Amino acid sequence: MSTLQDHNETGALLNESAGRLFASVLDREIREAQLGEWPEARWRQVEDAGFALALVREEAGGFGVDPAEAVGLLRIAGSHAAPVPLAETMLANRLLTEAGFEAAPGPATIAPVTGTAAFSLARQGAGWRVRGSASGVPWARHAKVIAALADHDGKPWMIRLDRRRADIAPNASLAGLPSDVVKLDAELSDDDVRPAPSRWTCESLTAAGAALRVAEMAGALERVLEMTVTYANERVQFGKPIGKQQAVQQLLAVLAGQVAACGGAAAIAGAAFDALDILPIAAAKVRAGEAVSIAAPIAHQVHGAIGFTEEHRLHFFTRRLWTWRDEFGPERHWSAILGRRAIAAGADGLWPFVTSFGAAQEAR
Repeated sequence: MSTLQDHNETGALLNESAGRLFASVLDREIREAQLGEWPEARWRQVEDAGFALALVREEAGGFGVDPAEAVGLLRIAGSHAAPVPLAETMLANRLLTEAGFEAAPGPATIAPVTGTAAFSLARQGAGWRVRGSASGVPWARHAKVIAALADHDGKPWMIRLDRRRADIAPNASLAGLPSDVVKLDAELSDDDVRPAPSRWTCESLTAAGAALRVAEMAGALERVLEMTVTYANERVQFGKPIGKQQAVQQLLAVLAGQVAACGGAAAIAGAAFDALDILPIAAAKVRAGEAVSIAAPIAHQVHGAIGFTEEHRLHFFTRRLWTWRDEFGPERHWSAILGRRAIAAGADGLWPFVTSFGAAQEAR
Protein backbone atom coordinates (compact mmCIF):
# COMPACT_ATOMS: atom_id res chain seq x y z
CA MET A 1 0.00 0.00 0.00
CA SER A 2 1.43 3.38 -1.03
CA THR A 3 1.96 6.09 1.57
CA LEU A 4 1.49 9.85 1.53
CA GLN A 5 5.27 10.24 1.32
CA ASP A 6 5.31 7.99 -1.77
CA HIS A 7 2.62 10.16 -3.38
CA ASN A 8 4.50 13.36 -2.58
CA GLU A 9 7.72 11.96 -4.01
CA THR A 10 5.92 10.82 -7.16
CA GLY A 11 4.38 14.26 -7.57
CA ALA A 12 7.77 15.93 -7.13
CA LEU A 13 9.32 13.63 -9.73
CA LEU A 14 6.51 14.34 -12.20
CA ASN A 15 6.92 18.08 -11.78
CA GLU A 16 10.69 17.85 -12.16
CA SER A 17 10.26 15.77 -15.29
CA ALA A 18 7.69 18.22 -16.66
CA GLY A 19 10.06 21.13 -16.12
CA ARG A 20 12.77 19.43 -18.17
CA LEU A 21 10.44 18.25 -20.92
CA PHE A 22 8.53 21.48 -21.51
CA ALA A 23 11.59 23.70 -21.16
CA SER A 24 12.83 22.10 -24.38
CA VAL A 25 9.77 23.21 -26.39
CA LEU A 26 10.93 25.18 -29.42
CA ASP A 27 9.24 28.20 -30.96
CA ARG A 28 9.08 26.21 -34.18
CA GLU A 29 6.92 23.57 -32.49
CA ILE A 30 4.52 26.19 -31.19
CA ARG A 31 4.18 27.82 -34.59
CA GLU A 32 3.66 24.48 -36.32
CA ALA A 33 0.88 23.58 -33.88
CA GLN A 34 -0.79 26.93 -34.56
CA LEU A 35 -0.71 26.04 -38.27
CA GLY A 36 -2.58 22.81 -37.56
CA GLU A 37 0.27 20.30 -37.38
CA TRP A 38 0.09 17.59 -34.75
CA PRO A 39 3.22 17.49 -32.51
CA GLU A 40 3.55 13.71 -32.53
CA ALA A 41 7.10 13.53 -31.14
CA ARG A 42 6.33 15.93 -28.29
CA TRP A 43 3.10 14.14 -27.42
CA ARG A 44 4.91 10.81 -27.33
CA GLN A 45 7.27 12.26 -24.73
CA VAL A 46 4.29 13.48 -22.68
CA GLU A 47 2.72 10.02 -22.72
CA ASP A 48 5.98 8.23 -21.97
CA ALA A 49 6.42 10.48 -18.92
CA GLY A 50 2.99 9.43 -17.64
CA PHE A 51 1.56 12.95 -17.58
CA ALA A 52 -1.66 11.90 -19.36
CA LEU A 53 -2.56 9.70 -16.36
CA ALA A 54 -1.62 12.20 -13.67
CA LEU A 55 -5.23 12.80 -12.57
CA VAL A 56 -6.25 9.13 -12.71
CA ARG A 57 -6.68 7.50 -9.33
CA GLU A 58 -4.21 4.81 -8.34
CA GLU A 59 -6.84 2.06 -8.28
CA ALA A 60 -7.73 2.91 -11.89
CA GLY A 61 -4.15 2.69 -13.15
CA GLY A 62 -2.83 6.14 -12.25
CA PHE A 63 0.08 7.09 -10.03
CA GLY A 64 -1.93 8.11 -6.99
CA VAL A 65 -0.56 11.64 -7.14
CA ASP A 66 -2.36 14.26 -5.09
CA PRO A 67 -4.72 15.96 -7.59
CA ALA A 68 -3.52 19.44 -6.59
CA GLU A 69 0.06 18.39 -7.41
CA ALA A 70 -1.08 16.81 -10.69
CA VAL A 71 -2.79 20.07 -11.64
CA GLY A 72 0.58 21.74 -11.03
CA LEU A 73 1.87 19.99 -14.17
CA LEU A 74 -0.34 22.31 -16.17
CA ARG A 75 1.18 25.37 -14.55
CA ILE A 76 4.54 24.18 -15.85
CA ALA A 77 3.14 23.40 -19.29
CA GLY A 78 1.50 26.83 -19.43
CA SER A 79 4.75 28.57 -18.56
CA HIS A 80 6.32 27.08 -21.70
CA ALA A 81 3.29 27.39 -24.03
CA ALA A 82 3.44 23.62 -24.53
CA PRO A 83 1.53 22.89 -27.77
CA VAL A 84 -0.13 19.68 -26.56
CA PRO A 85 -3.60 18.83 -25.18
CA LEU A 86 -2.32 17.88 -21.74
CA ALA A 87 -5.14 19.46 -19.70
CA GLU A 88 -7.79 17.98 -21.96
CA THR A 89 -6.30 14.48 -21.87
CA MET A 90 -5.74 14.53 -18.10
CA LEU A 91 -9.35 15.56 -17.54
CA ALA A 92 -10.76 13.10 -20.10
CA ASN A 93 -8.88 10.22 -18.49
CA ARG A 94 -10.12 11.19 -15.03
CA LEU A 95 -13.67 11.33 -16.35
CA LEU A 96 -13.41 8.03 -18.26
CA THR A 97 -11.86 6.03 -15.44
CA GLU A 98 -14.33 7.30 -12.85
CA ALA A 99 -17.11 6.04 -15.14
CA GLY A 100 -15.47 2.62 -15.38
CA PHE A 101 -13.83 2.99 -18.80
CA GLU A 102 -10.16 2.49 -19.53
CA ALA A 103 -8.01 5.56 -20.05
CA ALA A 104 -7.66 6.83 -23.60
CA PRO A 105 -4.91 5.26 -25.74
CA GLY A 106 -3.51 8.59 -26.85
CA PRO A 107 -4.57 12.24 -26.85
CA ALA A 108 -8.13 12.86 -25.71
CA THR A 109 -10.51 15.73 -25.17
CA ILE A 110 -13.84 16.40 -23.48
CA ALA A 111 -17.23 17.80 -24.49
CA PRO A 112 -19.22 19.88 -23.90
CA VAL A 113 -17.19 22.76 -22.51
CA THR A 114 -19.98 25.28 -21.93
CA GLY A 115 -21.75 23.97 -18.84
CA THR A 116 -24.94 23.03 -20.69
CA ALA A 117 -25.97 19.78 -22.38
CA ALA A 118 -24.98 19.53 -26.05
CA PHE A 119 -25.71 15.87 -26.79
CA SER A 120 -28.78 13.68 -26.35
CA LEU A 121 -28.71 9.93 -25.92
CA ALA A 122 -31.54 7.53 -26.77
CA ARG A 123 -31.98 3.80 -26.89
CA GLN A 124 -31.93 2.34 -30.40
CA GLY A 125 -32.46 -1.40 -30.64
CA ALA A 126 -29.84 -3.17 -28.56
CA GLY A 127 -27.62 -0.09 -28.49
CA TRP A 128 -27.75 3.67 -28.37
CA ARG A 129 -27.89 6.68 -30.64
CA VAL A 130 -26.21 9.95 -29.75
CA ARG A 131 -27.02 13.24 -31.46
CA GLY A 132 -25.99 16.83 -30.99
CA SER A 133 -23.36 19.46 -31.61
CA ALA A 134 -20.74 21.14 -29.43
CA SER A 135 -18.49 24.04 -30.38
CA GLY A 136 -15.15 25.11 -29.00
CA VAL A 137 -14.00 21.55 -28.27
CA PRO A 138 -10.22 21.83 -27.84
CA TRP A 139 -7.99 19.57 -29.96
CA ALA A 140 -10.95 17.48 -31.16
CA ARG A 141 -9.48 16.83 -34.61
CA HIS A 142 -6.36 15.26 -33.08
CA ALA A 143 -7.98 13.34 -30.23
CA LYS A 144 -8.25 9.57 -30.37
CA VAL A 145 -11.07 9.62 -27.83
CA ILE A 146 -13.69 12.20 -26.93
CA ALA A 147 -15.09 11.83 -23.43
CA ALA A 148 -18.55 13.36 -23.58
CA LEU A 149 -21.55 13.84 -21.33
CA ALA A 150 -24.94 13.29 -22.94
CA ASP A 151 -28.46 13.73 -21.59
CA HIS A 152 -30.72 10.67 -21.30
CA ASP A 153 -34.06 11.02 -19.53
CA GLY A 154 -32.85 14.12 -17.76
CA LYS A 155 -29.70 12.52 -16.37
CA PRO A 156 -26.06 12.75 -17.54
CA TRP A 157 -24.50 9.70 -19.17
CA MET A 158 -20.87 9.18 -20.08
CA ILE A 159 -19.82 8.39 -23.64
CA ARG A 160 -16.43 7.10 -24.73
CA LEU A 161 -16.39 8.11 -28.37
CA ASP A 162 -13.87 7.21 -31.03
CA ARG A 163 -13.07 10.51 -32.72
CA ARG A 164 -13.63 8.90 -36.13
CA ARG A 165 -17.34 8.50 -35.30
CA ALA A 166 -17.75 12.27 -35.08
CA ASP A 167 -18.11 14.89 -37.78
CA ILE A 168 -15.48 17.48 -36.84
CA ALA A 169 -15.33 20.95 -38.38
CA PRO A 170 -11.86 22.40 -37.71
CA ASN A 171 -11.74 25.79 -36.05
CA ALA A 172 -9.10 27.70 -34.13
CA SER A 173 -8.99 29.72 -30.94
CA LEU A 174 -7.47 33.18 -30.66
CA ALA A 175 -4.24 31.40 -29.72
CA GLY A 176 -4.32 29.53 -33.04
CA LEU A 177 -4.91 26.18 -31.32
CA PRO A 178 -7.64 23.69 -32.34
CA SER A 179 -11.06 24.67 -31.01
CA ASP A 180 -13.34 22.54 -33.15
CA VAL A 181 -17.03 21.95 -33.74
CA VAL A 182 -18.07 18.36 -33.00
CA LYS A 183 -21.29 17.05 -34.52
CA LEU A 184 -22.62 13.65 -33.52
CA ASP A 185 -25.21 11.38 -35.09
CA ALA A 186 -23.85 7.94 -34.37
CA GLU A 187 -24.83 4.49 -33.16
CA LEU A 188 -23.10 3.30 -30.01
CA SER A 189 -22.92 -0.04 -28.23
CA ASP A 190 -23.40 -0.63 -24.53
CA ASP A 191 -19.61 -0.80 -24.26
CA ASP A 192 -19.41 2.88 -25.23
CA VAL A 193 -22.00 4.22 -22.78
CA ARG A 194 -22.16 4.30 -18.97
CA PRO A 195 -24.20 6.22 -16.41
CA ALA A 196 -22.12 9.20 -15.33
CA PRO A 197 -20.97 9.20 -11.70
CA SER A 198 -23.35 11.41 -9.73
CA ARG A 199 -20.81 14.20 -9.23
CA TRP A 200 -20.22 14.64 -12.95
CA THR A 201 -22.65 17.02 -14.62
CA CYS A 202 -22.16 19.50 -17.43
CA GLU A 203 -21.65 22.20 -14.79
CA SER A 204 -19.08 20.25 -12.78
CA LEU A 205 -17.27 19.19 -15.97
CA THR A 206 -16.97 22.82 -16.97
CA ALA A 207 -15.75 23.70 -13.48
CA ALA A 208 -13.09 20.98 -13.66
CA GLY A 209 -11.91 22.35 -17.00
CA ALA A 210 -11.89 25.86 -15.55
CA ALA A 211 -9.65 24.74 -12.66
CA LEU A 212 -7.14 23.31 -15.12
CA ARG A 213 -7.21 26.45 -17.24
CA VAL A 214 -6.49 28.60 -14.17
CA ALA A 215 -3.34 26.54 -13.57
CA GLU A 216 -2.25 27.07 -17.17
CA MET A 217 -3.00 30.80 -16.90
CA ALA A 218 -0.89 31.08 -13.74
CA GLY A 219 2.08 29.47 -15.49
CA ALA A 220 1.75 31.60 -18.60
CA LEU A 221 1.48 34.81 -16.56
CA GLU A 222 4.61 33.91 -14.63
CA ARG A 223 6.47 33.60 -17.92
CA VAL A 224 4.99 36.90 -19.18
CA LEU A 225 6.28 38.64 -16.04
CA GLU A 226 9.74 37.12 -16.48
CA MET A 227 9.90 38.19 -20.13
CA THR A 228 8.66 41.69 -19.38
CA VAL A 229 11.08 42.33 -16.52
CA THR A 230 13.96 41.03 -18.63
CA TYR A 231 13.02 43.26 -21.54
CA ALA A 232 12.64 46.32 -19.30
CA ASN A 233 16.14 45.76 -17.93
CA GLU A 234 17.67 45.25 -21.37
CA ARG A 235 15.87 47.91 -23.43
CA VAL A 236 17.82 51.17 -23.20
CA GLN A 237 16.33 54.59 -23.90
CA PHE A 238 17.96 57.94 -23.18
CA GLY A 239 21.03 56.19 -21.87
CA LYS A 240 19.42 53.90 -19.27
CA PRO A 241 17.20 50.79 -19.17
CA ILE A 242 13.51 51.63 -19.34
CA GLY A 243 13.10 49.52 -16.18
CA LYS A 244 14.80 52.33 -14.28
CA GLN A 245 11.99 54.73 -15.14
CA GLN A 246 9.48 55.20 -12.35
CA ALA A 247 6.46 54.88 -14.63
CA VAL A 248 7.68 51.54 -15.97
CA GLN A 249 8.52 50.33 -12.49
CA GLN A 250 4.97 51.08 -11.43
CA LEU A 251 3.63 49.06 -14.37
CA LEU A 252 5.89 46.15 -13.46
CA ALA A 253 4.70 46.30 -9.85
CA VAL A 254 1.07 46.08 -10.98
CA LEU A 255 1.97 43.23 -13.32
CA ALA A 256 3.72 41.33 -10.52
CA GLY A 257 0.72 41.81 -8.25
CA GLN A 258 -1.63 40.33 -10.82
CA VAL A 259 0.70 37.37 -11.40
CA ALA A 260 0.73 36.69 -7.65
CA ALA A 261 -3.06 36.92 -7.50
CA CYS A 262 -3.42 34.46 -10.36
CA GLY A 263 -0.99 32.11 -8.64
CA GLY A 264 -3.13 32.22 -5.52
CA ALA A 265 -6.23 31.55 -7.60
CA ALA A 266 -4.51 28.54 -9.15
CA ALA A 267 -3.72 27.15 -5.68
CA ILE A 268 -7.37 27.49 -4.64
CA ALA A 269 -8.65 25.93 -7.86
CA GLY A 270 -6.18 23.05 -7.58
CA ALA A 271 -7.21 22.35 -3.99
CA ALA A 272 -10.89 22.36 -5.02
CA PHE A 273 -10.45 20.13 -8.07
CA ASP A 274 -10.67 16.69 -6.47
CA ALA A 275 -13.94 17.46 -4.69
CA LEU A 276 -15.29 19.41 -7.68
CA ASP A 277 -16.08 22.25 -5.29
CA ILE A 278 -17.59 24.64 -7.82
CA LEU A 279 -17.67 27.89 -5.84
CA PRO A 280 -13.91 28.12 -5.11
CA ILE A 281 -13.20 27.19 -8.72
CA ALA A 282 -15.63 29.88 -9.87
CA ALA A 283 -13.90 32.50 -7.72
CA ALA A 284 -10.49 31.36 -8.97
CA LYS A 285 -11.53 31.55 -12.62
CA VAL A 286 -12.96 35.04 -12.15
CA ARG A 287 -9.82 36.30 -10.40
CA ALA A 288 -7.51 34.69 -12.94
CA GLY A 289 -9.49 36.25 -15.78
CA GLU A 290 -9.23 39.66 -14.11
CA ALA A 291 -5.48 39.19 -13.71
CA VAL A 292 -5.10 38.39 -17.40
CA SER A 293 -7.19 41.41 -18.41
CA ILE A 294 -4.86 43.70 -16.45
CA ALA A 295 -1.49 41.98 -16.87
CA ALA A 296 -1.40 41.12 -20.57
CA PRO A 297 -1.92 44.73 -21.76
CA ILE A 298 0.80 45.91 -19.37
CA ALA A 299 3.23 43.37 -20.82
CA HIS A 300 2.52 44.60 -24.34
CA GLN A 301 2.74 48.22 -23.23
CA VAL A 302 6.19 47.70 -21.73
CA HIS A 303 7.40 45.73 -24.75
CA GLY A 304 6.14 48.39 -27.12
CA ALA A 305 5.83 47.66 -30.83
CA ILE A 306 8.14 44.65 -30.77
CA GLY A 307 5.75 42.76 -28.50
CA PHE A 308 3.09 42.81 -31.21
CA THR A 309 5.27 41.25 -33.89
CA GLU A 310 4.92 37.65 -35.02
CA GLU A 311 8.60 37.05 -34.43
CA HIS A 312 8.50 37.90 -30.72
CA ARG A 313 7.54 35.17 -28.23
CA LEU A 314 5.24 37.33 -26.12
CA HIS A 315 2.16 36.60 -28.20
CA PHE A 316 2.54 32.85 -27.64
CA PHE A 317 1.54 33.52 -24.05
CA THR A 318 -0.79 36.51 -24.23
CA ARG A 319 -2.94 34.95 -26.95
CA ARG A 320 -3.22 31.78 -24.90
CA LEU A 321 -4.10 33.82 -21.84
CA TRP A 322 -6.90 35.64 -23.64
CA THR A 323 -8.18 32.31 -24.99
CA TRP A 324 -8.03 30.49 -21.65
CA ARG A 325 -9.72 33.43 -19.92
CA ASP A 326 -12.89 32.65 -21.90
CA GLU A 327 -12.70 28.86 -22.21
CA PHE A 328 -14.69 26.75 -19.73
CA GLY A 329 -16.73 29.76 -18.78
CA PRO A 330 -15.69 33.42 -19.00
CA GLU A 331 -15.71 35.72 -15.99
CA ARG A 332 -19.35 36.74 -16.44
CA HIS A 333 -20.46 33.07 -16.33
CA TRP A 334 -18.74 32.32 -13.03
CA SER A 335 -19.50 35.78 -11.59
CA ALA A 336 -23.21 35.14 -12.09
CA ILE A 337 -22.95 31.83 -10.21
CA LEU A 338 -21.09 33.50 -7.35
CA GLY A 339 -23.54 36.37 -7.28
CA ARG A 340 -26.55 34.07 -7.00
CA ARG A 341 -24.92 32.11 -4.16
CA ALA A 342 -23.96 35.31 -2.33
CA ILE A 343 -27.53 36.58 -2.50
CA ALA A 344 -28.83 33.24 -1.27
CA ALA A 345 -26.42 33.33 1.68
CA GLY A 346 -28.08 36.46 3.02
CA ALA A 347 -26.61 39.14 5.26
CA ASP A 348 -25.56 36.79 8.04
CA GLY A 349 -24.03 34.23 5.71
CA LEU A 350 -22.16 36.60 3.37
CA TRP A 351 -18.88 36.81 5.29
CA PRO A 352 -18.59 33.02 5.87
CA PHE A 353 -19.39 32.58 2.18
CA VAL A 354 -16.59 34.93 1.12
CA THR A 355 -13.96 33.51 3.50
CA SER A 356 -14.73 29.88 2.66
CA PHE A 357 -12.98 29.95 -0.73
CA GLY A 358 -9.45 29.70 0.60
CA ALA A 359 -10.26 27.26 3.39
CA ALA A 360 -9.48 24.09 1.43
CA GLN A 361 -6.17 25.49 0.21
CA GLU A 362 -5.17 26.75 3.67
CA ALA A 363 -5.94 23.35 5.18
CA ARG A 364 -3.47 21.59 2.90
